[in-house]
Amino acid sequence: MNVFLHNSIKLTATPYIQKSVAIFLQRKMSNEVEKASKSHYNNGSETIFDKIIAKKIPADIIYEDEQCLAFNDVAPQAPVHFLIIPKKRIPMLDKCEEHDKDILGHLLLVAKKLGQSKLPKGYRLVINNGKEGCQSVYHLHLHILGGRQMNWPPG
Repeated sequence: MNVFLHNSIKLTATPYIQKSVAIFLQRKMSNEVEKASKSHYNNGSETIFDKIIAKKIPADIIYEDEQCLAFNDVAPQAPVHFLIIPKKRIPMLDKCEEHDKDILGHLLLVAKKLGQSKLPKGYRLVINNGKEGCQSVYHLHLHILGGRQMNWPPG
């Protein structure tokens, strides 16, 4: 029997159970990769995040101001996993312009504020960009993940 960490919980498990957990986590991640590979950038179409901002569909909103919105991820990859999105749609980081620097800075300051309050031991901030970056929704968004020891390298 070996001891390994998952979500900051020590588990004693046989190699078979460890492999089963690894396969489960790999499948969960491959679903995200599959979604990203099927998505494409279309500046004109409404995204799920546009619908959340417009309150057309529900979300577990944890923060909102005039520039951005934060809500818990519906498919969390960590014990704490939330997204921060600008209310102004910027499809992806590669589409940012000089005039977007204020909103980009604001998103990072909100990430810091929420990260410090919800994850005082530390957190990971991720921005997926483009298909190979695993971006599945073409509305810029920051993932904040924590509540367990993050692994490195992440990819």
